Amino acid sequence: MRTILKTSLVAIAMLIGVSASAQDTPITFGVKVGANLSNFSGDLDMDAKFGFNAGVTLDYAFTPDVYLLTGLEFTTKGAKIKEGDESLTMNPMYLQLPVHVGYKLTVADNTRLVFHAGPYVAYGLGGKTTVKIAGIKEKGDFFGSEEEGGAKRFDFGVGLGVGAEFGKIGVGLGYDFGLLNMARGDGKVRNMNAYLTVGYKF
Repeated sequence: MRTILKTSLVAIAMLIGVSASAQDTPITFGVKVGANLSNFSGDLDMDAKFGFNAGVTLDYAFTPDVYLLTGLEFTTKGAKIKEGDESLTMNPMYLQLPVHVGYKLTVADNTRLVFHAGPYVAYGLGGKTTVKIAGIKEKGDFFGSEEEGGAKRFDFGVGLGVGAEFGKIGVGLGYDFGLLNMARGDGKVRNMNAYLTVGYKF
């Protein structure tokens, strides 16, 4: 809860500071939504699962072509596996803050290609682990205690992406790879997530 509060306060402070100087600096706000295809790397051998993401974006222009691309987004990750009538689905949900450096290449009027890369930090807001055996479902907290086999909430990784902007409309394709081990104990589990987004710049 303290981490969520700190993250929220930092985000609010950023927005207040940005709003106060928005007329003097090249800043663009936006919103985006999209779909995810996520999985885990490490000791778990599972299949990818679909999820979604949504958030607000902030672009700061260092030069006409080089930008800081950041924002705050809600995103689902996880993985699943199914064998016969047995299945296991892990569905963690994160509040994520990417900090990428991007290059925007103008290719036509109101059309630019975007290339970007950088780190991200994320905090697990919640999520369920669902086990289904012979038609009977049991659910647990993905971020539960160590005794329950729960994962760590904090995540950090790197990402890269490409996209295109058509005036105020943007589309993007990217990939995030977690660097921190989420598992408690001796196991190794890291997030992997590919995403497709559609956004609008104000």
